[in-house]
Amino acid sequence: MPTNYALRTPIYAQATSTLAPTQSAKLLLYNSGTLIYTIVKGASQNVAVIFEVAELLRDYLTISFPEDPTTPYATQSITFTSTIQFFDGPNATGLSEPPVTTIGGDGWEAYGLFVEGANPVLPFENRVKPTWLLAEKNPSTASLTDDFNIYVPHDVGGYIPYINTTGTIEYFEYNGSDTELEQDSITCAINRIDCTKYGEGNKVTFINKYGVLQDLWFFLKKVKSINRTNERYQANTLSATATYSQSDATVKLFNTRAKQSRTLSSGYYPEYTNAYFEELLLSEYVWITRPQVDQPNVDEIIPVIVKTSNMTYKTSVNDRLVEYTIEFEDAFDYINNVR
Repeated sequence: MPTNYALRTPIYAQATSTLAPTQSAKLLLYNSGTLIYTIVKGASQNVAVIFEVAELLRDYLTISFPEDPTTPYATQSITFTSTIQFFDGPNATGLSEPPVTTIGGDGWEAYGLFVEGANPVLPFENRVKPTWLLAEKNPSTASLTDDFNIYVPHDVGGYIPYINTTGTIEYFEYNGSDTELEQDSITCAINRIDCTKYGEGNKVTFINKYGVLQDLWFFLKKVKSINRTNERYQANTLSATATYSQSDATVKLFNTRAKQSRTLSSGYYPEYTNAYFEELLLSEYVWITRPQVDQPNVDEIIPVIVKTSNMTYKTSVNDRLVEYTIEFEDAFDYINNVR
């Protein structure tokens, strides 16, 4: 049964020595059985020694998204183990105790909140397995009935992340006519939205709080823009005969770069989906599915950055209707400069 750790939040390997005297401790950190880090620090007898390992492990976690929109979603994690060994000499020298196995499990591109404490384990505080790895509709209730919802256009399929009783994380597929998915008697409702006034909707996919891919649809208008930057210099256009051409610019441009942005309107969502947009804002991996420029009937996937940096939580009491407008910037230059 895997233990699933959030690597965007600090996690700690710790142990206490009974060796007399104790002067140093050595951490061995493994990724899928391969040693990736050896760290030595000073230690004392009967005093816990602590190593923070999340940042080290995250260096080995590769996050990607398939270029082909028809490719099924796949989980992305690493499997790690660690040991701590104590020595009676400095710098891991002298007599030693046998190594102690410490923290280990699967690491995900997930994060816990401050209020959820140290070494957070998926699916985090107040959540029990099995469950859909989405924000809940009623997180304070004991019943999971009707606690999970997604909102998608008509005739569109997709994937929903899930963690079972044993801690295994996987995606379950739904088709264009499904109105719910059920696993282990836990239902996720699939709410169908008409977005034909503004096309077919805009699908944004991101790594959510639980370290898995989640789709979030924006149903209303899209505004596209481009921003250009460049540098300039003053050129000497005077010829050897002290003449110049009026068509030859004296101000020359170079290093011209451009980025496209798009501002998407979500359409009207229930108040409890504030958590979806919060997790989108906090995600470091975001993609948009859009029509290809030269083949509008064929979709392509591009990486983007959420340019919007703040969000005011909307409520039905204060705002009547909950709708968000978020700006996304392409995570690459419009003019190809990949060298």
